[in-house]
Amino acid sequence: MLAPRACGGLELPLPDVVRLEEAIAAQDGSVGWVVTLCAGAGWFAGFLPSALARSILSTPGVCVAGSGAPTGHAVREGDGWRITGRWDYASGAPMATHFTLNAVLRDDDDDAPGSAPRIRAFIFPAEHVTVEPTWGSIGLHASASHSYRIDGAWVPAEYAFTIDPACATAPGPLYRFPFMPLAFVTLGANLLGMARHFLALARLVLATRRQSAAAPPLLALPHVAARLDGQDAAVDAVRTRFYRLLDAAWGAAANGDTFDPAPLQAVALELVETCRHAVDTIYPYCGLQAAHRGSDLNRVWRDFHTATQHALLLPAG
Repeated sequence: MLAPRACGGLELPLPDVVRLEEAIAAQDGSVGWVVTLCAGAGWFAGFLPSALARSILSTPGVCVAGSGAPTGHAVREGDGWRITGRWDYASGAPMATHFTLNAVLRDDDDDAPGSAPRIRAFIFPAEHVTVEPTWGSIGLHASASHSYRIDGAWVPAEYAFTIDPACATAPGPLYRFPFMPLAFVTLGANLLGMARHFLALARLVLATRRQSAAAPPLLALPHVAARLDGQDAAVDAVRTRFYRLLDAAWGAAANGDTFDPAPLQAVALELVETCRHAVDTIYPYCGLQAAHRGSDLNRVWRDFHTATQHALLLPAG
């Protein structure tokens, strides 16, 4: 979805991608998460040399997984880099044909007193990567977000890239859009989809659950109905502002204008917090069905709370 059209991708407008990711996550959290994270890694093709990007995107069953943590190192060797390290949480790892990663560069300059670590992004064919089956979270089971390692493999220099609009090799507005707001809105859309799925399933449960055999369904009680309706309305209100700001930011990028990413990132975090509050407010009304691992409601609850642990989605200070 996010890879350059000239290299074989669809290069869809970002607001269309985000709305689609929300819709997928509203059906299944793991599917939404893998689509989002792997499509996001595919976006990096817009920062690779065009010939390399075309080669990667023409791989049968192409899927790019990866991790942003700089938990490996790269040593310059000839016309390329030798990489060693281990990275966690690569969603879609078992089906990945390529992996992206960040590594700390090591050379003589790094020994200078006070020198800051220099970090570079790389892409690697899966044949150089060992996947370690470490994923054991309570939710998002099918995302298979395992760890992976590289043990001294070498890649040519063109497999290194810089994620910056100034370094984009593809000309479209998608590659002028800054990385951090792109990450916030795509992750936020997943939490939104899962939360709306939870609330819809909860409404079905509350329509039949009773405190006693003689009592009316919980949803028939005005205070319960008002609480559920209120959480639905709160999520919908932030969702409306979220997409309004996203559409405006995309419009600016498409016109070649600059925009302040701070409001977009802030509303994405507000959206996540609103979804957290809505899910946690309604969960206690749903009974043991919500706590039973075999129920759809519990699965969505587990997926949602696993996804909220992404480092970018920490509650605002």
